Amino acid sequence: MAHSHSHDNGINHSHDDFGGHGHSHEILDGPGSYLGREMPLIEGRDWKDRAFTIGIGGPVGSGKTALMLALCLALRGEYNIAAVTNDIFTRNTQIDSEDAEFLTRNKALSPSRIRAIETGGCPHAAVREDISANLLALQNLQKQFQTDLLLIESGGDNLAANYSRELADFIIYVIDVAGGDKIPRKGGPGITGSDLLVVNKCDLATIVGADLGVMERDAGKMREGGPTVFTEVKNGKGIEHIVNLILSAWKASGAYELSLDRWKNGAVRGSGSVDE
Repeated sequence: MAHSHSHDNGINHSHDDFGGHGHSHEILDGPGSYLGREMPLIEGRDWKDRAFTIGIGGPVGSGKTALMLALCLALRGEYNIAAVTNDIFTRNTQIDSEDAEFLTRNKALSPSRIRAIETGGCPHAAVREDISANLLALQNLQKQFQTDLLLIESGGDNLAANYSRELADFIIYVIDVAGGDKIPRKGGPGITGSDLLVVNKCDLATIVGADLGVMERDAGKMREGGPTVFTEVKNGKGIEHIVNLILSAWKASGAYELSLDRWKNGAVRGSGSVDE
């Protein structure tokens, strides 16, 4: 169905069946609330169908893929994990996309543990409105590897984008200081509705004139005290803190109990060789 709307420049345009993206956009009535955010769908969940899933989102260039790589490297030795990436376009194979290739090239995991999803021009739809392709990819990885944890990275999008709770149990939203120190106070579902806000590339703050103190203050206010981690992902700074928050949420969800049972029954820990 066609619909029209305007962006900040006031120019109206429509999304129709041919040039558009075939879904509606949520109308936001405020910056959102961390305390009032959607919570993980835990009750009655069968963790054998899909393991505890960490969703990583954020604008283009904020460092999502670098964070995905860092988390894979930090988790793969001890935990059985797999990953899904989302790109506007893939090419020919299930791992033939820019982000998936980056993970494979940097030996994040074996290629068989990485899936790439093509989102087209609206990456938020694939993790929010029509999650079927991503959900199927996660379930297939779970069926193949019986994972402890699954990771998914969305395509780059704006501050209004966030994950469906039917897809992600722990949502990480990544921004970077190059966007300016005003970004946290803009709010939006990514800033306020994520379980963890990551402010990346802090080493660039002085270069771009961003005040980290202002960002910390505004993030604390907008997120009502929800966790924010300031990082330099490529330099490894802040990764251990993020990993600890993920593992704490995993254990609190009850999904950890399934992994404990597997280990007691002799399941091999870790994600195997990256060359498998």
